[in-house]
Amino acid sequence: MGVDLRQVVAAVLTLTMFVMLGQMIKRDHFDSLRETLPGESLDVQFNGANTIAHDGLVKLSKRSKGPWMEGIQELKPCWSKADSDEIGQSRGYVTFSLTNGPEYHVSQIADAVVVASYLSATLVLPDIRGSKPGDGRNFEDIYDVEKFMKSLDGIVKVVKELPNEISIRDLAAVKVPNRVTKDHIVESVEPIFRSKGNIRLATYFPTLNMRRTAQKTSVDSVACLGMFGTLELQAEAVEVIDSMIERLRTLSCKSDGQFIAVDLRVDILKNKNCHESRSTRVKNCYNAQEIALFLRKVGFDIDTTIYLTQSRWENSLSVLKDIFPKTYTKETIMPEEKKGKFLEYEDSEFEKVIDLYICSQSDVFVPAISGLFYANVAGKRIASGKPQILVPADISALRSGGTSKGCWFDA
Repeated sequence: MGVDLRQVVAAVLTLTMFVMLGQMIKRDHFDSLRETLPGESLDVQFNGANTIAHDGLVKLSKRSKGPWMEGIQELKPCWSKADSDEIGQSRGYVTFSLTNGPEYHVSQIADAVVVASYLSATLVLPDIRGSKPGDGRNFEDIYDVEKFMKSLDGIVKVVKELPNEISIRDLAAVKVPNRVTKDHIVESVEPIFRSKGNIRLATYFPTLNMRRTAQKTSVDSVACLGMFGTLELQAEAVEVIDSMIERLRTLSCKSDGQFIAVDLRVDILKNKNCHESRSTRVKNCYNAQEIALFLRKVGFDIDTTIYLTQSRWENSLSVLKDIFPKTYTKETIMPEEKKGKFLEYEDSEFEKVIDLYICSQSDVFVPAISGLFYANVAGKRIASGKPQILVPADISALRSGGTSKGCWFDA
């Protein structure tokens, strides 16, 4: 069987994200991860509510309103500007582009910031290139330019565009591995930069060992700042997402305004190999029926409000809506006057950004698809004190009337 390169890249970036989070979170934040095996019983607590995990199910006491949890305190930043040196005179420019969707952007930003900082170079604001022809955008179309530039103040100088006297054709193209190291910059980037003066950076994602080094390096704090402290959405995008979240909470009156976000995209399910792994006996994606049965088995009421990342409604999702009538896609909850811009066409950069941020702010996140999107959402949720992620497992047992296993990540 051939290897899907996209799955390999996603796996590498998933590790990268959690390595970064390791600098923000202590080990005991993950100690409450529970996965019960069939036939075992275990007393656990969710927000002080007594529960019993039996046969792989989380069963709540009568006092509980459902398998909901409260957030925790946000994690402390994994970077510090207190010891930053003053930025010296720029030795040249580093340019780059954001590509492949918002789940890749944080890694590309982090690598560019690390390289520019080490080289004492000026970083040029990137453009955004979508996965479809014609879906190119300026940075300010999606992200907050002033926030980005201010967040890097004292770390690296940022300009909005190259000076007129520098031609794009004169830039030396340089590729760097994701989570670029100081040694790689010294050996493979700095000589080109000193020779050419200006470079265009592109991040690639090798299948290398991502184990964390025992000793913290001088670029770790800068990389962590680039990954977690630089990107915020521009005001109109924030307004749209906030209005959609408010709409979901209004629809969730019977669950105290709480809702679930499920990353379930029909196009990916059609193209992805969703068969169970022979070695681990675990699937890497689940369809609408499996998710619906799983959520009911875990204990969510039929009045639970669910947001799906699917761009437009598909008939195959009807089985989920039959069980959970309050199931919505973005086209049904977005303000009508905003659809022309933000739902211009399916799978646009705007849609991907909306999904990423709604899934990061929901009360519970359920990844029906494994991959980099899941890793980024998990990173944002854990860092912001929203660790409630319900990962499906052993759903096949549901169809035969058996029990299911699920994992709560509770930081």
